Amino acid sequence: MNFDPLPGLTVTVDNIAYDPTRPAPPDRPHPFVYHLSIHNDSHDIVRIFGRKWIVRDTDGDTMVVEGDGVVGQFPNLSPGETFSYNSYHVIKTESTATGSFFGTTPDGRRVCTKIPPIEMHPPLMV
Repeated sequence: MNFDPLPGLTVTVDNIAYDPTRPAPPDRPHPFVYHLSIHNDSHDIVRIFGRKWIVRDTDGDTMVVEGDGVVGQFPNLSPGETFSYNSYHVIKTESTATGSFFGTTPDGRRVCTKIPPIEMHPPLMV
């Protein structure tokens, strides 16, 4: 499937924070909470129906996370609207997350927008 970037559909990283209170598996013990906003400054209504994250760490490992919706929702963004949410990634070492959101317009165009890179640096463990 081809998705075209939609001018005016953008994402901002509003906050990123290490949160050791979040659940994390032993092989990826470092949770980072991120707050994002999807801004629709285009002239089209956009329904966001999916996302894809690529998380690369300094050990050379890559994890791909794909799914429907955004935190269980399928936001319909009219021109001028913003959808904000938070979620988290769990990592084992310093990592960078990049990705995209995917949507459709009322005329059936498949559109996308990039998520700015999120840098995650776990605290030094002594």
